[in-house]
Formats: sequence, structure tokens, C-alpha cells
Amino acid sequence: MEGVLYCKGEVSAGISAGFKERKRFMINIKEITDFDAPELDVYARLTEGQLLNRHEPDKGLFIAESPRVIERALDAGYTPVSLLLEQKHIEGQAKEIIRRCGEIPVFTGDFVLLAKLTGFHLTRGALCAMRRKSLPAPEEICAGAKRIAVLEHIMNPTNVGAIFRSAAALGIDAVLLSPACSNPLYRRSIRVSMGAVFQIPWTYLGREEAPKDSPGCLAETDLSLLKKLGFKTAAMALSDRALPIDDPVLASEEQLAIVLGTEGDGLAAPTISGCDYIVRIPMSHGTDSLNVAAASAVAFWQLRKQG
Repeated sequence: MEGVLYCKGEVSAGISAGFKERKRFMINIKEITDFDAPELDVYARLTEGQLLNRHEPDKGLFIAESPRVIERALDAGYTPVSLLLEQKHIEGQAKEIIRRCGEIPVFTGDFVLLAKLTGFHLTRGALCAMRRKSLPAPEEICAGAKRIAVLEHIMNPTNVGAIFRSAAALGIDAVLLSPACSNPLYRRSIRVSMGAVFQIPWTYLGREEAPKDSPGCLAETDLSLLKKLGFKTAAMALSDRALPIDDPVLASEEQLAIVLGTEGDGLAAPTISGCDYIVRIPMSHGTDSLNVAAASAVAFWQLRKQG
């Protein structure tokens, strides 16, 4: 590749002999000198939609950011395609990641160069392009689950990531998403979740990506499926008929699906009417509601299965 230094099998310039002696494995370091190299498209030019590859999902990719998040993706069995690393991390915090990734290309440069290439400052100087997996069926990830989260039309990747992080921390067994939700493997969602999207089983209800003109609400068949799987459904919504979130009947349910709606409008009316419970978080100082990510943390903690 023109403009790229290729080194394989030994230690490239800037990589110490000591590193070679301790871990003998094939390395493939490519020092970036040409921003237009096609191998860098995945980091510099492809949109999230292009990475997702709706038409050929088996070829879909995603970007994991930071060593810890990359490690969690590897632990979950995702296949790495290439790495983009700040030069100093090759012998530092990314050393173990390189070892685990084998002979994939490791593109490298200094911090300023990588920020210019990607258009943002890399978290701890590391990105990894990885292959997506086929999504499991809802029945598969809900088998044996006691508490699940169901997301309806939540389109903000930051909120999706924050919900996953709370789900991992607060005892949620699985996450189901309506087709209009932002994909959990978008870079920002992964980063905000701190890799929790690789720890909590998740899948879409219905098709993975809905057409732009598709309704964002859960289908009647989705709610029917949850009931078939044994879950009582709790819609988080503002209503005069809503139970306070600390009502003992909610915590006593053996299987509970906590249903959360889009930022701003909340859950669709048909979803609320189709759920077994309507639940609210009591507020003070005239506040009517919390951001969906904050509300999810409160709900997951209060409604967790105890004992």
C-alpha cells in the first residue's frame, strides 16, 4: 500500500527487542503516512450506516474504542479485522490486545495524526474494527431471564449506551429493542456503555433495521411474545393510573419486562395500553420526568429481582 510502512514477523522501528523476546508472535504494523489508503476507510470515511451494511449484514462491521472496551468485545467472541493505535500504546496498554488479535493489520501514528484522520480524539488512543455477529432470537436471550429491558424508538446512541451500562450494573438479564432504536453497536453507544453492549444479551424485536417511514412503537405481536415468554410488562410512563415504582407488587413479579420509551414523547399510547402495568417514578420540585437513561437506572435498581 503506497505511503504505508509494512513490517511483519519481527519488530518494526519504534518497537523494542524486549517486547519481541517476551512475546514471540507475528505482528503487522502499518505506520500511517497516507490518509487516503482504502484500508483506513473503516476509521475515516465510512458512516455508521455503511458499517452496519443493511444489505449484507454478514459483512457488517463496528468500531470498538479504548483498550478495555476492545477487550470486552474480544471476550464476547467478536472477530477483530484491524486496529488503529496511537504509536506509544503498541508497547503499552494495547500490547495484550495486539497479542490476542493475531496477525491483523495494526495501523499506527501519533495522537495528533489519528485525531486528524478520524475527526475525533480517540479514547485512550485505540480503535478496533470488528465483525458483527448474527443476532439471536428474542426467545433465546430471554430463556431463564427474570428482568429484561425493552426499548421503544430510542434513537439517541448516547442514551442507548447509557441504558446498557445501567443494565449491566443493575441486574438486567437481556435487552430487546424495537426496530427504530439506534443500533447498540454504533461507536458512541459502545463507548458510553463502556463495553456493556458486549456483556448483556440483546436483539431486535422484528427486523433489525426498520424503514424510515416505519412506526417506531412496539407491535402488538411484540407484547404478545413477551407475555408468551412469561413476562409481565411494566410501561414507564406518566399517567394518573400509574403505580409508584416502589409498589411491592412490581418487585414481587417473577418475570418483569421494563418498557422504556423514546426521548421526549415517551412510550406510544398503544404500547402503554398493551402493558400489564403503568409505572412512574415519583418526582419533586415540579419535575415531571427524567431523561430515559437516568430513568432506566432508577427503574432497574428499584425493580431488580431480589432473593
